[in-house]
Amino acid sequence: MPSSPKFLYPRQQWLFYNQRSSLLICCLLIGITGFSFGLVLILRFSSGYICRNAEPRSVSVVWERNIISNGGIGDGSPSASDGDQNRHKVMGFVGIQTGFGSGGRRKSLRQTWIPSDRQGLQRLEETTGLAFRFVIGRTSDRSKMAELRQEVAEYDDFLLLDIEEEYNRLPNKTLAFFKAAYGLFDSKFYVKADDDIYLRPDRLSLLLSKERSHTQTYLGCMKKGPVLTNPKLKWYEPLSYLLGKEYFLHAYGPIYALSAEVVANMVALKNDSFRMFSNEDVTIGSWMLAMNVNHEDSRLLCEPKCTSSSIAVWDIPRCSGLCNPEKKLLRLHGQEICSKSPTVFSAE
Repeated sequence: MPSSPKFLYPRQQWLFYNQRSSLLICCLLIGITGFSFGLVLILRFSSGYICRNAEPRSVSVVWERNIISNGGIGDGSPSASDGDQNRHKVMGFVGIQTGFGSGGRRKSLRQTWIPSDRQGLQRLEETTGLAFRFVIGRTSDRSKMAELRQEVAEYDDFLLLDIEEEYNRLPNKTLAFFKAAYGLFDSKFYVKADDDIYLRPDRLSLLLSKERSHTQTYLGCMKKGPVLTNPKLKWYEPLSYLLGKEYFLHAYGPIYALSAEVVANMVALKNDSFRMFSNEDVTIGSWMLAMNVNHEDSRLLCEPKCTSSSIAVWDIPRCSGLCNPEKKLLRLHGQEICSKSPTVFSAE
């Protein structure tokens, strides 16, 4: 016997409301999930934007605890495995190599082409695309360390490496510098410069910003040997090669630059992968030869006097930098051709 409609209707109505309630709950859950996901994305985007556009900070290190502090590093060899989001993006990063006995040089530099205040450093970076920091290691001398910490607190313009500062270990310091710089800065070029040269940052910026067909570039004022008639020898190989002495083309030490891809390859190497020579410039030059990079020679990086196109000035070949740099830096800066001549040249 068929069921009466009066018994079917309440059951169908109950099923209708039950399905409707389930649909509403499902829609509500989807809405909450979508809102939460969107909120997370907005927060992540906002925090990333702030990070990328934050004011660049000086790099300092808390050695005792071996941790990152104030944008710095603890071991001199940070990893780039975290990606680029924590690396400050610049066109070029210039590490000015200095030591504990070079306080007078740093003072003269801050009175000439390096701004002595944080705002000045930021303006220089904004106008040239170059970030500058003094690079130094550590020492067991407590009084020297105390003086250094005081200078860091006053000027806030250092990159401090957790390695022993020793003149006979400059190749190790240079490698630590490039690794640290790569871990902290996302840069097109990484520049090693000494604290006893007179530099025009605006002209250096133009040189680094040139379009290049080679992604692996070693840029500097190259040391060249005499031209020989022996067809088995390269044009840059000197007579000393015939006497059994090794020789290869490499940049003078006071200033040279490595492109990002070259530095990335160096960072990936183990510290004992390549041989260390006593001279830092020879060491880097030998690595560049082994890595088969493009050597780009620019004589504008080793001018003996200021000209309308000079980028770096030092007393080549009499001194490895400027002779008596503390006084000569000030004297050069007082010359209009050095500090105030317009930057209207085509870089080599």
